[in-house]
Order: sequence, then structure tokens, then C-alpha cells
Amino acid sequence: MNDRLKALADAGVSIWLDDLSRQRLVSGSLAALIQDQYVSGVTTNPTIFAKAISDADAYAEQVTRLGREGVSTDQAIRVITTDDVRDAADLFKPVYDDTDGVDGRVSIEVEPGLARDTARTIAQAEELWKAVGRENVFVKIPATKEGLPAITATLAAGVSVNVTLIFSLERYKAVAAAFLSGMEKAVENGHDVTKLGSVASFFVSRFDTEIDKRLDAIGTDEAKALRGKAAIANARLAFEAYEEIFASDRWRELEIAGAKPQRPLWASTGVKDPAYKDTMYVEELVTSGVVNTMPQATMEAVADHGDVTDDAVRGRYDESRKVIEDLEKLGISYDAVVQILEDEGVAKFDASWSELQNTVTAALKQGSAK
Repeated sequence: MNDRLKALADAGVSIWLDDLSRQRLVSGSLAALIQDQYVSGVTTNPTIFAKAISDADAYAEQVTRLGREGVSTDQAIRVITTDDVRDAADLFKPVYDDTDGVDGRVSIEVEPGLARDTARTIAQAEELWKAVGRENVFVKIPATKEGLPAITATLAAGVSVNVTLIFSLERYKAVAAAFLSGMEKAVENGHDVTKLGSVASFFVSRFDTEIDKRLDAIGTDEAKALRGKAAIANARLAFEAYEEIFASDRWRELEIAGAKPQRPLWASTGVKDPAYKDTMYVEELVTSGVVNTMPQATMEAVADHGDVTDDAVRGRYDESRKVIEDLEKLGISYDAVVQILEDEGVAKFDASWSELQNTVTAALKQGSAK
């Protein structure tokens, strides 16, 4: 067991792996991470599945069978990905039971092309939930404006949700409101809200990437001093909003009914700029009651040389606000940046979905020829 990862878990941070593949499941490497590295959940996205399924060996037998059966590319993707998520959910079920449903969760995402389509997002979320058939699964819904009512409707139907692609504080607050509405409706609809869960995935490193590019273009000493500070400030302010929302009377009514809060999840925590410490987005966002979903390289870096100390979030809201204010003074528009990041996030996942479709189409053709 790793002392640094233990310190992170003891600080109240749930360590989730931002990766899933058939190879991780059959080799036992994912089970080992649960046992030895305090990993208590898994997140997936189209990019992760595109990379995983490009490993022909792990999926060869299933793809050959599906090819011979003549299934469509999208049907094959649904079968392959839900099989992996189901098996991972079974692997994490003891963690889910031990934590009363807080952890032990595995996420699967609706198709990125539905990000601006509320009705189809709602329908596919329910389809994925039923296809996997495990109560410790989260269906990922993007935090677009069209995604907000889908979040509410999906929770109201008794389906747990991981809200993804959150970049702005305003949108985070809207996501939390959608969660509260969904949980209230779930209670009205007679669902067991003690089993219903949600996380709000606030993206971190991409924020610095976009801001730093603009700071570098300005090039002044004031601009250089702000490099690498925006993303952490933004996430800390999101946690401030979380504390306020989940101290409200509206939330207390749901808590009395047995609901659990929608925890903030720090996503995109792998450092993109080699000038920064590779564990920065873990160490600087330590606080109890959050999830940090990491690629394995980041997790290994934390295990090797991470410096996990006291709470790094609570009580640092004023200095975080000043970072955002200083950026605005330099002419960097917060609203413009977060809109760019949301649009790019949807587009990147859509491109990964197309890559996934192409990979599976080629594999099905090869399988049907055998």
C-alpha cells in the first residue's frame, strides 16, 4: 500500500482512475489498483474507449463474433463498452458496498453527438443504464445548456449521473441546481435516493492551457506571474459554491430523505505543461469530500513523489477570486475562455467517437471475413 496515496485518501479525496480497458480487467491490473493503490472508482470517455479498442488482441474474439453476426458499428460499440463497464462495476461492487454507495462507481458516457440534444440524451442515458444493469454505474452527461434538463430528468428517473465537461462557475451552479431538481423529482417518483448518486466533473488542466496561451501572448511580468494559477483558482471557487449550495435548506430536505450530495470531481488532472510539477492538480486541490480522477501516470507520480499535506482548498477563496480578477484586468475574458473550452471539449469527444467508430468498423469487417 502506498503511503502518499493513503495520505490522499485519508484527507478525504476519493482516488478514481481515468481509464478503462478490457486488458486492465482481464490482466488483474485494475483489481491490483483497487487493492494496493486506494483506487475507488473509474471514469471513461470516448477517447479512452477509442484507445482501448484499438488494442485488437483484447477485443479480437468478441469483435470477430460481432462481425460474423452482422451487427452495426454503433451496436458493436454499445455491446463492447457496456460489457467493460459492467465487468468493472462488478469489480468495484465491494467498494460500493463498503462506502454505502459513495465510491465504487464506474462511468459510461452518452454519445458526444447528443451534447446539444436534450431528448435524445435522456433516452440514451436510460438505455445505457439498463444495458449495463448495475446500480453502481454513473451515466455521463455533458454540462451543456441542453444537458441541464437532461441531468434533472435522468436523476428523476432513478439513474445516477456523472455530469461532465464543466468549466465555468456559473455552469457549475446550474448543474448543482439541476441535480437538486432531479433528486426532488426522484423522491416524488418513489425512487430510493439512498442508492442514487451524482458527481460534478469540473475540468482543471485545460483551463490553464487556454489561459496560459493568452498570458504568454501578453508577455508582461504581471501576465507571467499568473501562469499556472487560473485552473486551481477556478476549481477552488467551484468548491466554495459547492459548500454554499449544500448548506442550504433545500439540500437539507433531500438529505433528510437519505440523499447524498453531488460531490465535486476534479477531472483533467494530468499536467499538460512540463514546466509545472506533474502532481500539481492533485496536491493543490486536496480537500475532503471530493473525487480526483487521474490518468495512471499522474497517480504513479503522486505515489512516487506527491506532497499531500493539509486541506489546500477551504479558506483560499479570496486569493482565488483575485486570480480571476487579475486575469480580467489583463483583458482575458473568463466568459469567453469557458465557452471556448466547452465547445472544444464537446468537439474533441465527438472526434474521438468518430475515431472509435472507424476503429470498430474496420475490426468488424476483418472479423466478418474470418
